[in-house]
Amino acid sequence: MLTAFARAFKTPDLRKKLLFTLGIIVLYRIGVHIPVPGVKYANVEFCMERPHADSGLFGLVNMFSGGALLQVTIFALGIMPYITASIILQLLTVVIPRLEALKKEGQSGQAKITQYTRYLTVALAALEGTGLVAAARGGTLFPGCTRQIVPSGSVFIAITMVITMTAGTCLTMWLGELVTGRGIGNGMSILMFISIAARFPGALWQVKLEGELAGGWIEFFAVILVGLAMVALVVFVEQAQRRIPVQYAKRMIGRRSYGGTSTYIPLKVNQAGVIPVIFASSLLSIPALIAQFSGSKAAWATWLATTFTKGDHPVYLAAYVLLIVFFAFFYVAISFNPEEVADNMKKHGGFVPGIRAGRPTAEYLSYVLNRITWPGSLYLGLIALVPTMELVLFNANQNFPFGGTSILIIVSVGLETVKQIESQLQQRNYEGILR
Repeated sequence: MLTAFARAFKTPDLRKKLLFTLGIIVLYRIGVHIPVPGVKYANVEFCMERPHADSGLFGLVNMFSGGALLQVTIFALGIMPYITASIILQLLTVVIPRLEALKKEGQSGQAKITQYTRYLTVALAALEGTGLVAAARGGTLFPGCTRQIVPSGSVFIAITMVITMTAGTCLTMWLGELVTGRGIGNGMSILMFISIAARFPGALWQVKLEGELAGGWIEFFAVILVGLAMVALVVFVEQAQRRIPVQYAKRMIGRRSYGGTSTYIPLKVNQAGVIPVIFASSLLSIPALIAQFSGSKAAWATWLATTFTKGDHPVYLAAYVLLIVFFAFFYVAISFNPEEVADNMKKHGGFVPGIRAGRPTAEYLSYVLNRITWPGSLYLGLIALVPTMELVLFNANQNFPFGGTSILIIVSVGLETVKQIESQLQQRNYEGILR
């Protein structure tokens, strides 16, 4: 693998793409540490030093932003508004005929959908920025910390902070698109990968400092072994797929024969990716958010706070797994249309051996997809429960970097980026990275 990377850097055009991507990553990481105007950074550092400061409601988003959210920097919102906007547009494509027609128009329609995604990203960034500023000024960003994050109560300061964070999101989106166009891999995924990976060293060292066995070294190496086992499991499942054989009949056009080839439709076991975990986590944060901002001492508010805040309550765990399974089936149902695939196969003379073309093929694809989605959704539920086990065994928080969501994203992005580098190496007759 190291030899392949060395060869990649020896290739002039590929070296430029890799160096350009690294340059964008450096710029992004610099922006993560620049505070927003109006924030008293000394108080932020004081609150961040408290035990489990990032285990509250904002912990998940803080993980995706590389720790920038709780530091209230210009990239505090990270790439999450763009990802949320992309998911929303993808869901709306199924229910809005206009968006569905744009999707079928090809590159021009996709460019229009991308433009809508940018507009929605700005709106979501402004909304999330307003919520973050309100949380910072109200003292709910760090529950239990009495230091004022935003000392000034000026409306002008609040508006300036919201505009700055919205502009930071737009800049992050632009940097990601630059990487996609001129660098290696998907820019948005690369920036999310870097944001999560940047927290690994600090989190691992924190486990060592808080450990009690042999000065914390036993817990330290135990967490590393658990992380390696999870990476191996995720790589195995993410690469697993059910290949549906497809045969194309021969057609005579003039004196030439077309078709007669064999191929397959790859159906991944985890067709939905990490999206069900993100959806379930976001939905389960709403009850705790209601209890926190209501300020009520009633029995219902206390029950919500104790059940949904820490993340280790049996009710929370059961609801978490059920929501992940539900969203896995829901997302697969809207992202893969068996009827459309069957119609396209029929138009081009393709068929699944032993299955009639048309509706029987669509029913067969739907049957296979439902069968493989079950183990995929249960696998996601198992991976998502790992942070809870870490919470009990290693005294970590529910957003520890070796948690399910972070591992899924890092492995998926890493595999996709390596495949892109490998494909470009193979075009130049070089040996690939993955052997």
